[in-house]
Amino acid sequence: MAVAFAAGSVDALAGGGGLLTIPALMAAGIPPVAALATNKLQSAVGTASAFLTFWRAGHVDLRRFALPAAGAFAGSVAGATAVQHVNPAFLTGLVPVLLILMALYYVLAPPMGEVDRHPRLGPVGLTLILTVIGFYDGFFGPGAGSFITTALVALGGLGLVRAIANTKLLNLATNIAALLAMIAGGQVLWLLGAGMAMANVAGNQVGARLAMRFGGRGVRPLLVIMSIALTAKLLADPANPLWRLF
Repeated sequence: MAVAFAAGSVDALAGGGGLLTIPALMAAGIPPVAALATNKLQSAVGTASAFLTFWRAGHVDLRRFALPAAGAFAGSVAGATAVQHVNPAFLTGLVPVLLILMALYYVLAPPMGEVDRHPRLGPVGLTLILTVIGFYDGFFGPGAGSFITTALVALGGLGLVRAIANTKLLNLATNIAALLAMIAGGQVLWLLGAGMAMANVAGNQVGARLAMRFGGRGVRPLLVIMSIALTAKLLADPANPLWRLF
């Protein structure tokens, strides 16, 4: 529950909380697929809490992101169904590369204000990108919130705080989709997940309020730090498939 609180705070600000909770669940002896499923339960509840906070503050555009949310939902259902039948180990080799690229983007890109810019992709293109991220979120998950935020900033033209706020809508869609698929597969540990969910809600409330208070000034450095920290966490495992390439 302590890890879930910390993960909720990080998730609301920069994403990547799953790379705290999933290793904690597995360290407690939970099998991998059950750990992913239980993580989806606590993450879905926490994300819903952060989404409501941003929505009440007027930062979420439900009409604009209804179609991308539907695409992300469909992708997540497919990913969560697939992970129950396929070994997800190969994704652990891809995630560090994506996180490094994301960190470089935030370091090298021009400063991002709170004002939206002209989007580089239309609704259909953005929906396709988010469907792929949704599949990843359902299949594995950690870092998906960071990937969605990056896509909304770089391709959707949103200012950083609005991107984080709308990420909560899209991430909620992927979490609910994956959770439903995991429930159908009988993988969720309900009592443990419920306890972690309460802690995750508290953490998300703290993180969402910090994001709205400090805006892009405070969030952008955290995105870079989290990307580097999560990459180091994944690469610290000698069994990571990337090491086999060298």
